[in-house]
Amino acid sequence: MLRLRPYKASDAETIVSWVGDETAFRKWCADRYESYPITAEDMNRHYDAQRDSDSFFEFTAYDEGGIAGHLIMRFTDEEKRILRLGFVIVDNKRRGMGLGRQMLDLAVKLGFEIMKAEKLTLGVFENNGSAYRCYRAAGFRDVTPEEPEYYEIGGEKWKCLELELTR
Repeated sequence: MLRLRPYKASDAETIVSWVGDETAFRKWCADRYESYPITAEDMNRHYDAQRDSDSFFEFTAYDEGGIAGHLIMRFTDEEKRILRLGFVIVDNKRRGMGLGRQMLDLAVKLGFEIMKAEKLTLGVFENNGSAYRCYRAAGFRDVTPEEPEYYEIGGEKWKCLELELTR
């Protein structure tokens, strides 16, 4: 059975090992890290910089097979009603087993029932079809922003799709 727990610095080595190439890396983190590849130390430094905030939370998904996934949640408004999910990743060797969906189901429950958010949001690149389908299967729905968001990655423009789930 999959569970979520607070992220530990010792999880970083395993999580960064799942990012197989720069394209997968950018689909996972967009431009939040300057260079590829990242190390466990880079990941922990990035999270350490957020630790003073009462709006930023890192989680690790695990089961009897060990660490299975990872994601972050952060409130994007002062009232703490809107919670954004990000850095969603599942162990490469365990993809296609429904772990991503299970992890999102746990995050949704945590976000609404424990953190009392009214809306959960996330972004996914248009070229990341498997993640998009997973988010839709977890109940997230497309949102049409006033201005589409694009990222310049590897000399290409990647469109970011916005999704949300309301209570």
